[in-house]
Amino acid sequence: MNKTIVLTALLSLSTVAFAQDAAPKAPLTEAQVRARLTEQGYTKVNDVKFEDGVWKADARSAEGERVDLRLDAKTGQVYPDQQVANLSEADVRARLSAEGYTNVHDVDYEDGIWNAEADDPAGKDVELKIDPTTGKVIGKEKD
Repeated sequence: MNKTIVLTALLSLSTVAFAQDAAPKAPLTEAQVRARLTEQGYTKVNDVKFEDGVWKADARSAEGERVDLRLDAKTGQVYPDQQVANLSEADVRARLSAEGYTNVHDVDYEDGIWNAEADDPAGKDVELKIDPTTGKVIGKEKD
């Protein structure tokens, strides 16, 4: 076989593989959210809806307690409402500022995640959902 043809084929395959790796993950579907929660031991999963850039659901914990849950739409990370935040409000404000957000206000911790309103780096007014451990923005909606 001609070396040029083989090299061209290999280059094409590696380009396709790289493009697939670089493609952003699609948000989880409702079925995937329900499956993720069931896998983690939650039962009686209800009211699953995508809102404010995150998935929300009601369920029962493994201990039988009623919990409100939030899930990162891309990774499926679960945030129970009784979770303790590792970051303070000042930490959240500092991290958002470092990511280019301005006019940060209405920062509060509710239902297991931090919430804030701000202007994004492009100047758009947005509502943010923030991971209580890392400060990473997990959901963003236009305000």
